[in-house]
Amino acid sequence: MIKNIIFDLGNVLISFKPGDFLEKKGYSSETRNIILNDIFKSPEWLGLDNGTITTAEAIEKISVRSSLKWEEIASIFKLRIEIMYPLHGNIKLLPGLKKRGFKLYFLSNFPDDIFDEVFREYDFFKFFDGGIISSRVKCSKPDFRIFEILMEKYSLSRSECLFIDDIEINTNAAQNFGVKSFCTFGSSDISKQLEEKLVE
Repeated sequence: MIKNIIFDLGNVLISFKPGDFLEKKGYSSETRNIILNDIFKSPEWLGLDNGTITTAEAIEKISVRSSLKWEEIASIFKLRIEIMYPLHGNIKLLPGLKKRGFKLYFLSNFPDDIFDEVFREYDFFKFFDGGIISSRVKCSKPDFRIFEILMEKYSLSRSECLFIDDIEINTNAAQNFGVKSFCTFGSSDISKQLEEKLVE
């Protein structure tokens, strides 16, 4: 029986699609590709998620090899919060799940400094009983150790948990770890999928 529901944040409860954002802002296709590859798909971005590098260090390292100027890279980093917006269709499920007696947790790959801003910005965190942010435990999905950390911290049983993520490699990792899961693929309405998994 599922007693605990574990949510990823990015593209499950909070939209984070840099490519779409940059297109709406009028960046050319060529520039968008450079920004996405040199910043959002960089080893430094993974380092920020893992908590092994600071934002200042990431900007500096990216600027050494990128055709983008330091100032351009820094300006993109300042837009990170602006890129995000709440996925209300999924967020509205949280209070109902709490009323039904489920414990709610978050498990997300997130840079430390940006999470502080997000936590202050969005009031839906009041529905959660706890959570793990990758940068604060120096480990990120799909590494199974981050699931172990969550289970140990809150004394959770794998068989009583359901994990929700927008990336299939992460949900596969959870399933291999022994946690029921499903992938949203970025859907802003997961209500049907969620209910199906809760009654399986």
